[in-house]
Amino acid sequence: DMLGDSLQNLSGGLDTVSYRVPLGVCAGIAPFNFPAMIALWMYPLAIATGNTYVLKPTEKAPSASLLLTKHLHDLGLPPGVVNVVNGSKDTVDGILTHPDVKAISFVGSNEAGEYIHDVGSENGKRVQANLGAKNHATVMTEDADRESTIRAIVGAAFGAAGQRCMALSVVVLVGGLE
Repeated sequence: DMLGDSLQNLSGGLDTVSYRVPLGVCAGIAPFNFPAMIALWMYPLAIATGNTYVLKPTEKAPSASLLLTKHLHDLGLPPGVVNVVNGSKDTVDGILTHPDVKAISFVGSNEAGEYIHDVGSENGKRVQANLGAKNHATVMTEDADRESTIRAIVGAAFGAAGQRCMALSVVVLVGGLE
């Protein structure tokens, strides 16, 4: 069964078995531009799989994370399951080096993400880092509805003042212009 816990004879005499065991303490470091949305990508999966979570929001927009945590507690999530720690690099370093933290999720810039990956990995953490993503090109063919496509491109490039990983930075138009 492909949805089960094991696959027999996956390859010449090789079986696989999955063990679903919580890691323990997981942590997330969220960016300034989508402080609630990115946090909601992180901790629900961790707590649903039996882990506790430490969320470090950006120091530029900490209120969203505090409000989300308050709502979780109001809904009955026990204290200590999801925790918020505020601060800057010293706080991040504490997460990266703390022996109880087993996994770290990060969304943000290349420079910060490379640091988090390197230091976290050196300290035995599982690190998932989404770094400095951009959408670098939109290719539009001659038969596309140019007017609606260009409106969508402008919104994608400049929405949120361009401060998002989905912001377009290059647009390539294919075909003749009238």
